[in-house]
Amino acid sequence: ALELLDFKNALEQFQKLVKKMITQKKKERSGLHTKDDDEIDYDKFCTTTRALFGPAVKDHNIQAFFRKIIYNLDRSPDWLEIFGCFIEESDGLSSQLKENMVFLVSEKQQITDSVVKRKDVIKGIVKVPHLDFTITASQKGVITIFDNQCRVYGIYVEMDTGWINGCDFLPQLKYVVAVTASTIMVWDYKSDNKNNCFVIKPMKNCLLCVCTVTMSDHLAKDSILMGDDKGYVYLLTMTSDNFILRQYKTEKGSQFHVLDSETFKMVKRKLHDDWVGKVRYISALKRFGSCSSDSISSFVLDDIKRLEDNLPVKEFSVPKGVNAFTYCGKAKVIVTGG
Repeated sequence: ALELLDFKNALEQFQKLVKKMITQKKKERSGLHTKDDDEIDYDKFCTTTRALFGPAVKDHNIQAFFRKIIYNLDRSPDWLEIFGCFIEESDGLSSQLKENMVFLVSEKQQITDSVVKRKDVIKGIVKVPHLDFTITASQKGVITIFDNQCRVYGIYVEMDTGWINGCDFLPQLKYVVAVTASTIMVWDYKSDNKNNCFVIKPMKNCLLCVCTVTMSDHLAKDSILMGDDKGYVYLLTMTSDNFILRQYKTEKGSQFHVLDSETFKMVKRKLHDDWVGKVRYISALKRFGSCSSDSISSFVLDDIKRLEDNLPVKEFSVPKGVNAFTYCGKAKVIVTGG
């Protein structure tokens, strides 16, 4: 309770500091301000902020907030944008206080034995709750599985298939799936042979994103959604029969087992006039969503059956398109970011 009270007091002082500085900067621009000992420059702002919130505040956060104030004097920036989220008093707050406090930087854990090499970036990260592990996929082809203690216990590296653009987990088949510009990679991480990876090709357009469709309880079947650079959204269904020995061949000099994309059940429909930035199946709504930088068909939310027919889809237009979206089941809202 004392920590909560201290934080509220600190927040009130911080808001007064921001208000005073905005007033000062507006007077400076109008030529009415005269410099004195009480003037708030960056050094004073930084020192005061640290005194209020402690060493958990990082220099780059303070600097970003200060710049935002300077360049947006007509609209006071919200401290939430930089410093996190504060939860009001409610039942059970005492037991959740540690999780609800704003500055938890010291509790973050860094994986020092990184499996991603220099000049590589993470393109996908997926939490698999029922197996209690996390999958990451890097742009240059490193697919890694971490357990709940952040220990690496499965890794696959392949540099010949192009950049990876996204990944997900197939819950029924127990495989990891990833997409590159021209292929779909399916990795059997349980195999003793760490190179037991299948490649589905050819794909006509460049694949940009992928997600699992969690609507089937069939023990040997999974479906995925994918988006490409031409505005198409694909629905691909995979079964265990697709991965039996007679189905694939191994190309010379390759560690992949190659599968013909024509042997899979795949439907597609053009929903956007630009790149598909993200696809997701929202189980709670029994709908899929896809977004694009297209200003006309920016965001589509509809039944997955619409990919198999030509009926109109529910779509929303946003100037300059939509780059990301998410669904909150508790609030029953979809939030988009352009």
